[in-house]
Amino acid sequence: MEKKIRTIFLSDIHLGTRGCRADMLLEFLREYDAERIYLVGDIFDGWRLKRGWYWPQSHNDVVQKLLRKARKGTEIIYVPGNHDEVMRHYLGTHFGGIEVRNRDIHETADGRKLLVIHGDQFDMVVVNAKWLAHVGDVAYTVALAVNFWFNRVRRLWGGQYWSLSKWAKLRVKQAVSFIGAYESILVAEAAKAGVDGVVCGHIHHAALETTNGIQYVNTGDWVESCTAITEDFDGTLRLVDWSAVTRERAARHLPALPQPSPANSKEQKTAA
Repeated sequence: MEKKIRTIFLSDIHLGTRGCRADMLLEFLREYDAERIYLVGDIFDGWRLKRGWYWPQSHNDVVQKLLRKARKGTEIIYVPGNHDEVMRHYLGTHFGGIEVRNRDIHETADGRKLLVIHGDQFDMVVVNAKWLAHVGDVAYTVALAVNFWFNRVRRLWGGQYWSLSKWAKLRVKQAVSFIGAYESILVAEAAKAGVDGVVCGHIHHAALETTNGIQYVNTGDWVESCTAITEDFDGTLRLVDWSAVTRERAARHLPALPQPSPANSKEQKTAA
């Protein structure tokens, strides 16, 4: 059964890359039906597609699913990011019912106003040293490849998925400082705009918190975290960790380990 909600915020899907978890996003979109969907940037990855074309059927299925929702009446607003910055040439236009905007103000059901923006405009590396951002993107791609093979080995031994880059973001001092600075800048931008909060993406670090009376909301990504922000009909915002939901459901369906019979237990005690 589909869950009826008011709004979905998605970002950093990175269609066109091998790291994109399009299969998990499709499952999420099948389960949640919203009146409005915000695509908060980096929906497809123009940087990677320029280096080499990669577009499997599952990525096409995501696009078709969104277009189908638009045809059925869902309002879809596309706020481009830096990896899909080519869409900034089409601000104000519609593609199959999807409207492209540079930024937007979303009003929640309980009357709060949220600035919706990808956030790359406030990343000094992207703004002042784009070449360095591209180098970092290549390094991130290598890290994802290493992570892929590492997790294949872990699965052979029954281990859960582990994210190298996510671990690094939370452990490396410079990365933690960058995340904190990024959040502060976005909160300041929301205060400057005179709104109650900001919804963004870009740094692949999901968050739902309040700083200095301003709500900071980061949708995360669909490469590693597989997270989204949803709004209920009363205005409540929720952070949905779809990878955790998937793991929990898989664990529920695992067959129970066979219990040793009384006879076997007795034999083991005797042998001991």
